[in-house]
Amino acid sequence: MRIIINPADCDGFGFCAQIVPELLSLDEWGFPVVREDEVPESLVRAARQAVHLCPRKAVSLLESRNTDSRTRVTVR
Repeated sequence: MRIIINPADCDGFGFCAQIVPELLSLDEWGFPVVREDEVPESLVRAARQAVHLCPRKAVSLLESRNTDSRTRVTVR
């Protein structure tokens, strides 16, 4: 599973980086930067929470089923 930020949708609130600082940090303007592409199993729940709490829905998770196909995970 990977965490993805859509920079076009992001307004730099920073909630995601507060929830999973192990995966995301903030740049000098307060926008998230992905630190770790792969989400370890121990952080999946927190990553889902970051997706759910993003006010602009700019954070998403991408689940790799195998190397050829990927599906976007929608968290509600």
